[in-house]
Amino acid sequence: MTDSTLFCFVFKDYEEQPPPTAVNITWSSINFKTILQWQPKPSGYFYTVEIHGQTSDVKRKCILTSETECDVTDVLGNVKETYTAHILSVNPAVIDNFEEPPFAVSEKFTPYSQTVIGKPEIKDYSQKGSKLNVMFKDPLTPYIFPNGSFQSIQDIFQHDLEYKLYYWKDQSSGKKDVTTKSRNFEVNIDSGKNYCFYVQGIIPSRRENRNGQESMVLCTSGEKNILDEYGTEVFIILAVIAVAVITLAIVLPVVLCKRKKAKKARAMREKELLNGA
Repeated sequence: MTDSTLFCFVFKDYEEQPPPTAVNITWSSINFKTILQWQPKPSGYFYTVEIHGQTSDVKRKCILTSETECDVTDVLGNVKETYTAHILSVNPAVIDNFEEPPFAVSEKFTPYSQTVIGKPEIKDYSQKGSKLNVMFKDPLTPYIFPNGSFQSIQDIFQHDLEYKLYYWKDQSSGKKDVTTKSRNFEVNIDSGKNYCFYVQGIIPSRRENRNGQESMVLCTSGEKNILDEYGTEVFIILAVIAVAVITLAIVLPVVLCKRKKAKKARAMREKELLNGA
């Protein structure tokens, strides 16, 4: 065998080495928007994603991509079906080869039981007397109705979804909570006190991912009296001021009266001296 023949053989063998397969494959899903991620970054080859359902046909996404993530939301239309992803490592030098490229398989994923419930949006809230009212909007999903409007989380989960309102007195750590399947809360509170709160979606039937993301924390801003806002320090200061005012009101007339009598007495002595002279 000549040197050139050996070189060609070695080069061909190197060229046909299969590319590495993907590792660390993860599903990331919030409100049914689902992203598949993996490693490593490819060099000299590409990835193609195949989604395999239990009952549906194989669907391909992100064909010959050099990225390490793929939005697969639109091929997971049956949210109650369980899927696996095959990440194919495709060598462009042998792309016409009829052999199946090497691939890695993800863990199983069921959108209905594994997607994370996103943050509810607080639409309106009010505090009137001893009532706190909170209205919120549940998150939208990427899926649409025939009329083109987006389906909400509650449209998909129906009665499996409920919401909790966590509320507490402003500057206090003691939380209370109430549950509803509607989009409105009305709770009894102490009048004259400000309250903070947030809303969270929950799916009680789940074993994992039961609790969704928390909405932003908001606080009411009703009128406070001085003692509620500033505490006993102001009460003590006010008491001291009140005592001082009362004391001044009593002492000042006495002092003025004595000064008046003293002035009168001095004037009389001066008169007597003048008459004696």
